[in-house]
Amino acid sequence: MNFLGKIMQTLGGAAPQELPQNATLIDVRSEGEYASGYIDGAISLPLASIAQTIAAAVPDKSTPIIVYCRSGARSSSAKSILDNLGYQNVSNGGGVGGLVLRLQKEIRRR
Repeated sequence: MNFLGKIMQTLGGAAPQELPQNATLIDVRSEGEYASGYIDGAISLPLASIAQTIAAAVPDKSTPIIVYCRSGARSSSAKSILDNLGYQNVSNGGGVGGLVLRLQKEIRRR
């Protein structure tokens, strides 16, 4: 396991899963949370409305998707919803802080 994997295991209790390359990043936090800081390139689809909004944002159900939130709880729920809707390649990226480090991207603010 690499150094980052060891850190993530220590912080989160499990080794991070491999994330798909060129995935669509979906932030499932509230609009206010998203505006306060989101991963560069992510789109905002709050958990409360993701079932109704995902088809317009990601029409191809084979598209790799990474969902994330503040801690990983809402993104876990979002992954289940998307799996049930037939999306075939959804990963739970966990919390925004850990994911931004794993992807080596920047945080943007509105």
